[in-house]
Amino acid sequence: MRKIPPLRALQVFEAAARQSHFSKAADELCITQSAVSHQVRQLEEHFGERLFKREGRQLRLTTKGQHLYESLERIFNELSDLSKKISGDSNDQLRLAVYSSFAIKWLIPRLSDFRRLHPEIKIRLDMITDDPELSDSVADMFITGQSDQPGYYHQSLHKERLVPVISPILLSSDDPAHELGSHPLLTVDEGPLGLDWDRWFIANDMILPPEQQQHIFSHVLLAIEAAIAGQGIALASDFMVQTDIEKGVLVELALPDILTGFEFYFSCKQRRLKEPAH
Repeated sequence: MRKIPPLRALQVFEAAARQSHFSKAADELCITQSAVSHQVRQLEEHFGERLFKREGRQLRLTTKGQHLYESLERIFNELSDLSKKISGDSNDQLRLAVYSSFAIKWLIPRLSDFRRLHPEIKIRLDMITDDPELSDSVADMFITGQSDQPGYYHQSLHKERLVPVISPILLSSDDPAHELGSHPLLTVDEGPLGLDWDRWFIANDMILPPEQQQHIFSHVLLAIEAAIAGQGIALASDFMVQTDIEKGVLVELALPDILTGFEFYFSCKQRRLKEPAH
């Protein structure tokens, strides 16, 4: 006779472990936080082992809890796949979570070729602004800056660098330094990182002239469109302006670029690599 732990308690524990939070697990399962605590306690009593430990406000798995969670995640994923196969409810549409800027300026222009080569694969794009939780509940695949999620396959796509770009209608000489001092800087406020042109001048041991005119934008896409419209010089991710440069609507000035330290990764569950659509 099989000795099986309480199944409901296992489901609740898996959600709490995945979310690293009892209240988030409660919201996901539509139960109360006290019910989550009760189910986890019931499971700990069943095993005679602590499964969670608190470090300040952080909820962490014990060694035994981590082992249980990894096994449950695999089992629940297999059960979910089995359920879809038996019910005939398998979904052939893959959800790809991707930054809006990456999607608009790099991915979408290439989707036509991909769909021509792989007409059997249906992709739904879900836009993100911040790094999401890597989870099947969010998307099947991700393009983000994350590369350390256990159980996930990560492939580096691109190391971001910023290049100075300008509309060809503004060019008045062959001297990039002259152009830099002759036009407004289309500056992106990157929040905690500060202003992108400030970072560029510091990285190149140069001083930003106090009289240099700057127009501030909240997003690089806005600065790029302003550069195309001939309003000044923008710093843009190289992959984002590649097509605009090839079309001749922007020109990359022969000035130093800077690496941002950000790297784009394609990520998906290791267990899903063998699926035909992946």
